[in-house]
Amino acid sequence: MQQWTFVIAAYAVTLLGTAAASWQSWRTMRHAEAQAEQLADRA
Repeated sequence: MQQWTFVIAAYAVTLLGTAAASWQSWRTMRHAEAQAEQLADRA
């Protein structure tokens, strides 16, 4: 394996991991906001 192949693969894995973590965090935040809205509507 050439050096640059490894470097490009490492960057790709890092970018995909960051995108996946950001997407999951966004989904969790949206869910929590929806729950907070439901609690606010009860009062």
